[in-house]
Amino acid sequence: MDSHRNGPIDAVVLAAGKGTRMKSDLPKVLHKLDGRPLLDHVLDTAAAAGIGHTVVVVGHEADLVKATCARPGLSFALQQPQLGTGHAVQVGMPAVRPGGWCVVLAGDVPLLRATTLSRLIDETLASGAAATVLTCVVDDAGAYGRIVKDAQGRVQRIVEARDATAEEKAIGEYNSGVFCFRTADLVEALASLRTDNDQGEYYLTDTVAFLVGQGRTVAAVQTDDPDEVVGINTVDELAAAGRLLAARGR
Repeated sequence: MDSHRNGPIDAVVLAAGKGTRMKSDLPKVLHKLDGRPLLDHVLDTAAAAGIGHTVVVVGHEADLVKATCARPGLSFALQQPQLGTGHAVQVGMPAVRPGGWCVVLAGDVPLLRATTLSRLIDETLASGAAATVLTCVVDDAGAYGRIVKDAQGRVQRIVEARDATAEEKAIGEYNSGVFCFRTADLVEALASLRTDNDQGEYYLTDTVAFLVGQGRTVAAVQTDDPDEVVGINTVDELAAAGRLLAARGR
C-alpha cells in the first residue's frame, strides 16, 4: 500500500495510558466514540493514509486492548513501566521496518483526518526533513508544548508547557503530538533522550532539539482545525468529540 513512497511507512501509536481522568477501569483508548473504540478510529486513519504497518504500544490492560483492537498489519509492543512518550516510542521501534519513515500517533486523538496525515507524510518526504511535526496555531495553547522557531521560521525545539518560560508560553503554535520521522533519524534521536525535566520522563519532543543540533531539518506542517488534534482525557471531552464527529456528517 505504501510502496509509492520510496520506502516503508510505519506508524507507532501510543496507547499505554490508564486514562485515570475517565473515571473508569477501562483503558482510555477503549472508550467508545460513535460506537467504536478511540484506538480503532486512529488505526483507521493510519490505514487510510497509506501506512503499511502499525505498532501499538500498550501498557494498562494490555491484553484487553490487544483482544479488542487486533487486525491484520498490526503489531503490539508492551511498555512496562511507563517512562514517558519517548520511552513508549523506543519500546515500539524494534517492530518498525528500517529504511523508511515512521509516523507517531496518539491512541486518544481520534478526530485526525487521513488527508491531514497524508499531507504530513508527503511533505516530510518531499522536503527531505529528518522530522516533521503537525502543529496548530491558537490564541492560547494552554497545556500543549510550544513550537520554538528561529528568526527564519525554522523549528528549533519543542518546549513542554510546564517547562516553558513566560515568553515561550506566549507562542500560539503548539505540538499536536503527531510526527513523521525518517526512521533512521528517529532511532538515533531516541538514543539521545535524557530525563532531566520536570516529570523525570523521556519526552519524545526532545528528539527535535537533538536533530536540529545535529544540523538536520525539522519542519512544521499546520492544520487549521484545532478540533482534529484534540486529545480525549475526560468523559466530557469524549462527549464533545462525539458531537464534532456527528457535525462532520460521518
